[in-house]
Amino acid sequence: HVQLVESGGGSVQAGGSLRLSCAASGATYNTHCMGWFRQAPGKEREGVAAIYTGGGATYYADSVKGRFTTSRDNAMNTVYLQMNSLKVEDTAVYYCFVIFDSGYVSRGQGTQVTVS
Repeated sequence: HVQLVESGGGSVQAGGSLRLSCAASGATYNTHCMGWFRQAPGKEREGVAAIYTGGGATYYADSVKGRFTTSRDNAMNTVYLQMNSLKVEDTAVYYCFVIFDSGYVSRGQGTQVTVS
């Protein structure tokens, strides 16, 4: 069983920055990737970024490329999402997720990001 706890959300003006953190605890071995998705009211869930355990390759949605950066501290079992040049349309609840080699997926409780 794994637990994911996000932090770092909040309110910021357009053009500003926020850094989200996601700390994983419990059964954190055999992970395939960790990342972030977001859910805004009335919009479909969107995969934002991911970082793969093997090799550290990253994925970004087109909507955030060049503005968001994800990184991982394996020793701390923590994944980060640095969000720069934030736009109003980035407003959403951001969830951390982990995908295990088995295909099992777990996610955190989410953290609100509001850009005005």
